Amino acid sequence: MSDILVNTKGRAGRLTLNRPKALNAVTYDMVKAIHTALEDWRHDNTVDLVIIDAVGDKAFSAGGDIADLYASGIAADYGFGQTFWRDEYHMNAALHDYAKPIVSFLQGFTMGGGMGVGCHGSHRVVGESSQIAMPECGIGLVPDVGGSMILANAPGHLGAYLGTTGTRMNAADAIYAGFADMFISEAKWPVLIAALEDGADIAVLTAASTPATGGTLSALQAEIDASFDTVTLPALAQSLEALETEFAANAFRALRRGSPLAMAVTLGMMADLKGNTNIRDALVQEYRFTARAMEQGDFLEGVRAAIIDKDRKPNWKHSIETLPESAVAHMRAPLGPLELTF
Repeated sequence: MSDILVNTKGRAGRLTLNRPKALNAVTYDMVKAIHTALEDWRHDNTVDLVIIDAVGDKAFSAGGDIADLYASGIAADYGFGQTFWRDEYHMNAALHDYAKPIVSFLQGFTMGGGMGVGCHGSHRVVGESSQIAMPECGIGLVPDVGGSMILANAPGHLGAYLGTTGTRMNAADAIYAGFADMFISEAKWPVLIAALEDGADIAVLTAASTPATGGTLSALQAEIDASFDTVTLPALAQSLEALETEFAANAFRALRRGSPLAMAVTLGMMADLKGNTNIRDALVQEYRFTARAMEQGDFLEGVRAAIIDKDRKPNWKHSIETLPESAVAHMRAPLGPLELTF
């Protein structure tokens, strides 16, 4: 069975992620299949909209499939990762800029590369089980697949908080932060998908939606803004350490787990991209980091500690206190001939 099911049904182009045992982790072949389908349907008058969903109840997609990336990096083959991320970012841009409606149904975990598939369409539906996050700093990457753009445009300094700490969002928080559009009870999803396939107006989604409840981020906004209003990681750590609140203590612990290099670059990206909704500008900045992440960053060590050995004790290249600004600047510098283009 294919890792992704691509077909048309009624008036809809259908993309269904089909790796439930792997939490629908996105492979390179899936990236190419999605992009090819979008191009095929772009001028197909029989396709009115695109519907993206996933098999299984645990995850829409818990991220990108990093097994092959890690294996190639350990073998000093950095070209595979650069190709993977380049083509993935092209696919992310195609989703974001698509002229036809794209409806995604995001159950369970939607993280990292899965967010890049599910959170750039025009109608992003979350439900009771939805958990959305950008946890890349924990494995030595920056929030990518266009996620930096969404984070940077979240209210206040919320993007810096979510991007550096990898905090998970429920449905209400995902809507508040800009990663989703509407809450619809998951029991209604099959009927709505069938209706859209049969040509129903996309307004059936709004009619079926209800207010999402249980969010916590809006109540924390003032505290987030007060502590995350900085573009330097040491200043952020000092700010959190000085605050004697539960929120600050939890955020500080999260900072201590992430890659200092990745978190510092993330803060800079948040400042640069604030107010910018051109996903291509965000993807270019992300690629400058990810293209270097294996050879010059913390990615391989982060994956080793979290996924391979699972000791949760990464040996990062730098600490928060000793991270040189020159290292941050280098990871953000233009790539010359490798620069991402569209």
